[in-house]
Amino acid sequence: MSQTADRPFLGVMLMLAFCVLAPLGDSIAKLLGGAVPLLVLVLTRFGVQAIILAPIVVMSGSRLRLPKGAFSWTLVRTILHILGIALMFTALRYLPLADALAIAFVMPFIMLLLGYFVMKEAVGPHRMTACAVGFVGTLLVIQPNLIEVGPAALFPLGVAVIFALFMMVTRRLATQIDPIRLQAISGFQACVILLPLCLWFTPTGNLPAAMGTWGLLALLGGIGTLAHLFMTWSLKFAPASTLAPMQYLEIPFGTLIGWVIFSDLPNGLAAIGIFVTISAGLYIVIRERRLAAPHPNAHLPD
Repeated sequence: MSQTADRPFLGVMLMLAFCVLAPLGDSIAKLLGGAVPLLVLVLTRFGVQAIILAPIVVMSGSRLRLPKGAFSWTLVRTILHILGIALMFTALRYLPLADALAIAFVMPFIMLLLGYFVMKEAVGPHRMTACAVGFVGTLLVIQPNLIEVGPAALFPLGVAVIFALFMMVTRRLATQIDPIRLQAISGFQACVILLPLCLWFTPTGNLPAAMGTWGLLALLGGIGTLAHLFMTWSLKFAPASTLAPMQYLEIPFGTLIGWVIFSDLPNGLAAIGIFVTISAGLYIVIRERRLAAPHPNAHLPD
């Protein structure tokens, strides 16, 4: 076993850091949502990512040049990433942090369904049932928000679909490009796409004037980049089967951060939905881990 893969505790700690930083970054986006135009928020998020990661790639002796044939898929991935983040930032303008995260966590169920219908992967009745239960939990979270804020409550569902597609494209590129290099390139591609849009659609008068706001924007980009670095590094030290259940810690951490910063707590129905969604998601993760282990009936879909 490699030296990096034999340090599961470090991997778990890095994933734990991701689960704290990711909702913290979302909370900053929520704080800035009413004062900063959406395009500026998203451009800053990717611009800081490019600025931080490009020197890391260069110092590692690598290059920012893409392998032959990877440009189109990398561009598709970047566009999906832009759309997913923009839609999540928009959702956070209307929804409590914990509710938005819980609804977006329907993504693993969507990925499972895409694997079944698009990739023709074997998915048996147990995991299909868990998908159905997870969707019911998501609907329980959506229902009170739909009454309160209207169709904006459905935005995190769009986030989940976009990021499910994003993950499928990322899987395709993972064997060709190092994750940090891919993130750096994605940051530059996003800036090339977003900068002209930002200059065209965001009048100078709409830009924030306070230095504190610009400081929060830089912090948003830094936290988002660092969170994904922690996730990437965690996978070097611990197997994905160990780390996958931990990602659901984003929801309780998001609940705590939302309560401390915004005094938001999920209501009774939404809280039940969050519990159901987490339980169904963890069931699928545990089932996937069990199926990945060799056993006599490994050929049977579960």
